[in-house]
Amino acid sequence: MTFLRYGMAMAITHSLCSFSLAEASSQASPAGIDLANKLFQAGKFTEAAKVYSRIATDNPQDYSATVQLGRIALLSNRLKDAQVLLQKALALQPDDTDPKVMLAEAFYREDNFEKAGDALNGIDVSTNQLVISQYPTLNTAKIASFKGQTPYEVEGNGEVTRLKFVTSKVLPVVTVRINDGEEVTFFIDTGNSEVALDTDFAKEVGAKFFGAVKGTFSGGQTTEVQNGRADSITVGDWTVKNLPVIVLPLRQVSEPLGVKRIDGCIGTNLLYHFLATLDYPHNELVLARKTAQPPKQFTPTSSGKRTAVPIWIAGDHFMVGWGRVETIPPSLLFVDTGLAGAGVKLAESVIKEAKIKLEKDKATQGAGGAGQLTTIPYVVHHLSFGSLQQTNVLGLYDGPFPWEETFGFHLAGMVGHDFFHHYSVTFDFENMKILCSPP
Repeated sequence: MTFLRYGMAMAITHSLCSFSLAEASSQASPAGIDLANKLFQAGKFTEAAKVYSRIATDNPQDYSATVQLGRIALLSNRLKDAQVLLQKALALQPDDTDPKVMLAEAFYREDNFEKAGDALNGIDVSTNQLVISQYPTLNTAKIASFKGQTPYEVEGNGEVTRLKFVTSKVLPVVTVRINDGEEVTFFIDTGNSEVALDTDFAKEVGAKFFGAVKGTFSGGQTTEVQNGRADSITVGDWTVKNLPVIVLPLRQVSEPLGVKRIDGCIGTNLLYHFLATLDYPHNELVLARKTAQPPKQFTPTSSGKRTAVPIWIAGDHFMVGWGRVETIPPSLLFVDTGLAGAGVKLAESVIKEAKIKLEKDKATQGAGGAGQLTTIPYVVHHLSFGSLQQTNVLGLYDGPFPWEETFGFHLAGMVGHDFFHHYSVTFDFENMKILCSPP
C-alpha cells in the first residue's frame, strides 16, 4: 500500500548494465553528464556517481553534477554527505527548489525537524512537484508543530521489544496503543511511509491534521491522505512519543486482513528508527535499538544461509534493490511487504518484455488502499531479489504501476508479502541492507 507520485518517462537501455567502472571514471567531457544521467536513469548509482564526481572535480561550479551527487547520497542514506552536497548545490543555484526539498528530507530522516523546516522556507509544499511526487510527508505545518520536541522519542527499558503477530496469514497484524488508549489492531506494511491512522480512528484519538495530499495506490487509484501527528504509539514495551502520522480510510481492509477492525498501519518510517525484523517463522515483529548488540536472530545462522541485499531509499520511504524477472536483464524492485496475496507485482512494460501471460479468466475483485480494484493473476517462473531466488511466484496485475518512472530511474515492480513470508527479514538502515534468514 504505497503513496504518491507523478511520472517522468525516461528511456533506459540495457546496454548500460554492462558499462564498466573504468570507462565511467574516465568520462569528464561535457558529454559525460549525459552518460552519468543515463547511468542514473538505469539505477546504476555507483557508476553514475563516479562520472558525476569526475565532472564536479574538474569543474566545481557544475551544478548538475553536484545536485545529482547529493541525490545519490540521499538515496544511499548518507545523510551528512547529502547535506554538504545539497548545500553546495544551493550555493551554485540558490533559486532552485529541488536541492532545498532534498535537503529538507535529509534533515527529516535525522529527526531534525527544525532544520527541515528551515530548508523548506519559501516553498509551497502543496504545489511543489518534487514534494508532491516523492516527499509528501514534508508538510511544513506538521514539521513546525514539533518545535521544541524530539520526533520519535523512545521511552522504555531494554534493548529489544517484541510484538507477537495477531495473524500473518494475509499480512502481519499486531496490537498497539495510540495516545495511551486501548489496544488496537494495526497491520505492518513497508509500502507505507509514516504510521497511518484510519480517518475515523484518528478523530477518535484526537490526532492533529495539517493538510491533505493526493495519495496514489495500486492500479493508479488515488485518495486523499492527511498529514498529521499523534502524541504517541506504544509498541511492545516501548512508547514512541511525538509521532508524525498520515491519515486515510483503512477500516475498509479489516475483513480482507481477517480481523474484526483495522485502525492503522505501521510503515517504513517507524521501522527506520530501529533495527527492525519481521520474523515470520517466529510470528513476531522485533524492534531493537540501533545502538544495541544484534540479538541472536540478527546474526548469521550456523548454516550460513543469511542473505544480505543492498538497498536504497527513494522518496520518503521506498526501499529498492536489484532483482531479476525471468531472464530479462536485472532491474530495481521496490520492497512492499504490504502487497497481499502475491509475491510480486510488475510494471506492464516488464510483463510484456518477460513474456509473462496474464490469466484473465481468473480475474477477481479485491480491496486496495483507495477502494475496490480488479486483479489478474500471473506466474513468474524465476524471480530473484538480490541472491534470494524463487520459482513459480504468484504475481498480480491491477492496472498501471504508478511508480515505474517516478524517481528518475526505472522501477520494474515490487516484491511483496508472499516472497518474504518464509524468512526472518531484518531492515538495517544503518548499513542499508535487508537481511533475510531462513527458519
